[in-house]
Amino acid sequence: METFSYPAIFEQFPKKRILVAGDLMIDEYLWGQTERISPEAPVPVVDIGREDTRLGGAGNVLHNLRALGAAVDILGVVGTDAHGVELCQMLQTLGVGQQGILREPDRRTSRKTRIMASHQQMMRIDRESRQPISADSERQAVDFLQRQQQAWDAIVISDYGKGLLTTHLVQAIISMARQQGIPVLVDPKGDDYRLYRGATTITPNRREASIASGIRIADHDSLLAAGRKLLTELNLDVMTITRSEEGMSLFFPQDRVEHIPTMALDVFDVTGAGDTVISVMALCCACGLDFVECGRIANAAAGVVVGKVGTSTASAEEILQRLQPQRSLASRKIKSLPELLPQVEQLRRQGKKILFTNGCFDLLHHGHITYLQDARKQGDVLILGLNSDASIRRLKGPSRPIIGQHERAVVLAALEAIDYVVIFDEDTPLELIAAIQPQGLIKGGDYRPEQVVGREIVEAGGGEVIIIPFVEGSSTTGIIERILANQKEREQL
Repeated sequence: METFSYPAIFEQFPKKRILVAGDLMIDEYLWGQTERISPEAPVPVVDIGREDTRLGGAGNVLHNLRALGAAVDILGVVGTDAHGVELCQMLQTLGVGQQGILREPDRRTSRKTRIMASHQQMMRIDRESRQPISADSERQAVDFLQRQQQAWDAIVISDYGKGLLTTHLVQAIISMARQQGIPVLVDPKGDDYRLYRGATTITPNRREASIASGIRIADHDSLLAAGRKLLTELNLDVMTITRSEEGMSLFFPQDRVEHIPTMALDVFDVTGAGDTVISVMALCCACGLDFVECGRIANAAAGVVVGKVGTSTASAEEILQRLQPQRSLASRKIKSLPELLPQVEQLRRQGKKILFTNGCFDLLHHGHITYLQDARKQGDVLILGLNSDASIRRLKGPSRPIIGQHERAVVLAALEAIDYVVIFDEDTPLELIAAIQPQGLIKGGDYRPEQVVGREIVEAGGGEVIIIPFVEGSSTTGIIERILANQKEREQL
């Protein structure tokens, strides 16, 4: 039985700071069509129509942590080339602290280019360096750890074997963390896990655990043997083996084993599920949960991402819905901005037209409903920025709002026309618009396009301002005035 509130735990995530020590890379996708063979060689000609770049490697762990609102720092290495500059700009956009970025002039920043055509990967081109970082870079990394060691609530080591995580550096991280009481979770690489000795846990999948332990995992008994061997040899607090559709197994001292079943409803793509597991486990450890509960929540998060196509993240609301299926539809639509942005990015990658409108929506009436229904018809996803109680008081005076922000949000989220509601406390939604970058910015007929806040941002990004006429005679202020007038008449009788 649940002995704590899942929402209360998730509310702690934005208060936590996580260090990700790992190999960074840029994943580049070139999307196109192929309809002919080259006359120069027996290879297909791909006509590229779209290009997409995103953070790869440890970057997906960063995305998962940021999607859950956590503050994140990175310890990683890049070259001084143009790709290194681009990668750092991507980190900045994601809001990741970069004090731990090491720069090596002779290193090629990792970039993997995938050529996609007819829903298939035709070729992958790797441009990278894989040699271990220099002794000077190791010293810089250790200095960074010593300066910042009290800042972090958990550490994730994301190893892709690209040279950052030398034995000396990994052991320095684990030693520092042990002294500070910081949990260290490792997504390992290779077949020799001795460099991770002393970590809190490592999270290999079944195949990786088989190779590292030297025990072929073919049944329950061999799974137990492999898990216990790695737990003991590596001096871990807990050994975690992820088992795809079978969930995960946690191995503790004194031969205690916990098997956590999967929570996936549909499996479309397992890409990135391991990054989601270790990210959520790290945040749960940072909140002080025991490892079984950490594993249960991480398994729920993995169940969310494998139901999506492509490398994805899970929002707090999606995980909560998996853990607590009874949560209402309305509550699933109400998002904080950090929760909303990963959803927006995923929808944008799917080619959806994102719309944005805003307002107070105090005393929801027929005019509001008609306006929102018409707004939703202008695209694929409608996000509503809702003025907080404090911002309404500044705009309309101390007697407003009549209805509190939570109640207003729940009522609006129940409308089919609205996909997401996000509450903002500023006088205008300019910051929301800049973060969301909608393709359609919608306002009511009492505005002219040049008066709409955020117009320049949206139009600069290729979007448009859409003005929708209000229903005549429908006004919240008018309704309130009629109520007050009727009350005054009754008092005078």
